[in-house]
Amino acid sequence: MNQLRLALRNVSGSSFRSWMVFFCAALMAGFVIVATVVIGGADDSLRLALERLGADIIVIPEGNEQRLESALLMGVPLHFWMPDTAVERVAAVPGVAAASPQLYLSTLRGATCCSVPEMFLIAYDPATDFTLRPWLEKHVEDGLEVGEAVGGSLVFVPEQDGELLVYGYGLELAGSLDPTGTGLDQSMFFTMDTAFEIQRLSAVQAVKALDIPPRTVSSVLVKVGLNEDPQAVAQAISAAIPGVSPIVTNSLFRGQREQIVSLLNSVVLLLAITWVLSMALIAVVFSLAVNERRRQIGVMRALGARRQVVLRSLLLEAVLLALAGGLAGVAVAGLAIYLFRPLIIGLLGTPFLFPALPGLLTLGLGALALALVGVVLAALVPALRISFQDPAISMRE
Repeated sequence: MNQLRLALRNVSGSSFRSWMVFFCAALMAGFVIVATVVIGGADDSLRLALERLGADIIVIPEGNEQRLESALLMGVPLHFWMPDTAVERVAAVPGVAAASPQLYLSTLRGATCCSVPEMFLIAYDPATDFTLRPWLEKHVEDGLEVGEAVGGSLVFVPEQDGELLVYGYGLELAGSLDPTGTGLDQSMFFTMDTAFEIQRLSAVQAVKALDIPPRTVSSVLVKVGLNEDPQAVAQAISAAIPGVSPIVTNSLFRGQREQIVSLLNSVVLLLAITWVLSMALIAVVFSLAVNERRRQIGVMRALGARRQVVLRSLLLEAVLLALAGGLAGVAVAGLAIYLFRPLIIGLLGTPFLFPALPGLLTLGLGALALALVGVVLAALVPALRISFQDPAISMRE
């Protein structure tokens, strides 16, 4: 307890030097949080988006590859069509184990017939679907009925309406999918029967009818057979069906993933430089501090204080400043990432998934521990030097 009081008194007595160590500890911990959350969150977001698709290959009309990525990443609504005969033709290609069609639709921006902003809508065929089924089996016992929808994690029902109004048609939100950090979080999924019912009623209930060209689909999701190579199956689909573009889902977001790897390399280098400079500055600050207190430390040793007591007292100061600075760095970094998330997404060119509270707490504790170790290691050399110096020399100097 006496050592703690002495450490607190020394910390408060050297305000400028204490603030310098505090700032370095905050910078070290905050940088770890920013790097981990932003890069890890971007990587998690892309991984979860691919898992949400649940298909090995997506077959779409040729020339729409970039638009599909924009829709999946940022939720940008899109429309394209191909004949529904493509479903049977894709299913007949050797190596295809399952093929399921989807329709890509959108709500009307700013129209009174839609209670939600412009949104990416995905209609699926429950008879052949293999992407949403695993989630639906867990959360919606009997599957989706006509008039029901499943929303991304950011889709909610306006309190004043009690339902989601799409082209004048009231949709009941049966559940919400887990967050991915991508545009899929702002999308809605319902059956094709629901889509056709919305189309039928929109002609009289909406300012503009929902346009779904007859006998068309937007995409065909493909699951390849066991031990089949998705790339080889995609090439076979392309050769068998002119005018379509089979996209192997693992190749989606390639540009974004390469950008994340490049950013990771830069951040690791910058993180290393920041830590080296911070630890060097902390070592200099502690050297100056112990030099000023040589006589005080010499008197303590002359009065019988052991080397270990002096060393613990000095390192305790480092621990206190590291904990205070680390906590501040973690809190400020976490809050800044949360508040400036849209700006970060714009700079990165890719979304990222902000971690849930348990994960964020774990990251915070890890960053705090790293900052604590860094500060203590930086302070250890000057603390050891003065602790083992002869008390007579310390008092004379």
